[in-house]
Amino acid sequence: MGKDALYIADRRKKEFTYPIHNHEVFELNFVEHAAGVRRIVGDSNEVIGDYDLVLITSPDLEHVWEQNTCTSDDIREITIQFYLDMSDDGFLSRNPFYSMRKMLKEARKGLAFPLSAIMRVYQQLDTLSSVKDGFYAVMQFMTILYELSRCEGTRTLATSSYAKVEVESDSRRVLKVKNYISKNYMDEIRLNTLADIAGMSPSAFSRFFKLHTGRNLSEYIIEMRLGYASRMLVDTAKSIAEISFQSGFNNLSNFNRIFKKKKGCSPSEFRENYHKTRIIV
Repeated sequence: MGKDALYIADRRKKEFTYPIHNHEVFELNFVEHAAGVRRIVGDSNEVIGDYDLVLITSPDLEHVWEQNTCTSDDIREITIQFYLDMSDDGFLSRNPFYSMRKMLKEARKGLAFPLSAIMRVYQQLDTLSSVKDGFYAVMQFMTILYELSRCEGTRTLATSSYAKVEVESDSRRVLKVKNYISKNYMDEIRLNTLADIAGMSPSAFSRFFKLHTGRNLSEYIIEMRLGYASRMLVDTAKSIAEISFQSGFNNLSNFNRIFKKKKGCSPSEFRENYHKTRIIV
């Protein structure tokens, strides 16, 4: 990018060929008319529909759009790469930018936007590459980010444990429990222990946890363990059996079954996919 505030690539193509990669700069990627393409962001693996919009703000989060079953010969992809100062005393720390800063922090795990949000900024995305004046292009892009930050229905893609993002919560009780799980995920975790940490009965705590996180406690623990396991598959040469036990799964077949159900591929396939095409730009 050099001294440019934005790098914008607006292109039409018939297939996706770029390998899985990660990079220092932030990225907003829009894909149109590419139903059937497989989008991988960290340990998230999904097949997209006709419209896809994803924001990524972590330098370590691998991502790729793969051809998969897409047969469209009129794919449009708009990639916008940029960087914004996220320091506590930076420009974005001021009040008007609160929602944007919050969104950019969440996007360290990758953030997917619903169709309603995409339609809200579609016209501005569509015309961004044709804005010749750099100042006005930046203003239009900041407006896109601001509008997206006010939309409901966005969802994070990679798990916190895979993306190496600290766990957060609006509840001090839930945060204490999440921190305990993060430190002890490799061991057996008992409901009674977590309820004690929160100072609640087990049944009341289970309801409380789901209310604040949107997930059952067991789902959350499995997701965290799979995130750590996925990260080890990418970053280490440990055997799958070793990774299984070090991630807190009580046996290898159970780990393989859950991994395939949640990730759509076996642990060995996951490792192979990342290693054969991974680059850093």
